[in-house]
Amino acid sequence: GPYCERYGVPLAHAANTIIVASKKEPRQYAACVVKATTRLDVNHAVRRLMGASKLSFASAEETRAVTGMLIGGVTVFALPPGIPVYVDDKLMAMEWIILGSGSRSSKIRTSPDVLARLPNAQIVSGLATDAGG
Repeated sequence: GPYCERYGVPLAHAANTIIVASKKEPRQYAACVVKATTRLDVNHAVRRLMGASKLSFASAEETRAVTGMLIGGVTVFALPPGIPVYVDDKLMAMEWIILGSGSRSSKIRTSPDVLARLPNAQIVSGLATDAGG
């Protein structure tokens, strides 16, 4: 993304936090943290984790309503307590990652180990697939 180009951060170190929503009411939400170079497997991995029949990416408006943050700036460190956090296990092998900070104007550089320590976090194998395929 533009942040990586501007600050010379390799895209491979960037992690995206994506809010997904169940389509049925009452809507359930989850935050998924994946490498920016991969694609979140919404239809299989996330659906299984949430136990929902149909899921979609939360819209920009819905993301803001649920998290208080804008898409592109969502941070796992300030989510409402009821939202589970699913972390792709590929991130855990990295020495450091760049995460959203809650604002679009800054990012957080940290060890992926902090993700495993979040109270609602679960490390998931196969949460994301390589974007190429």
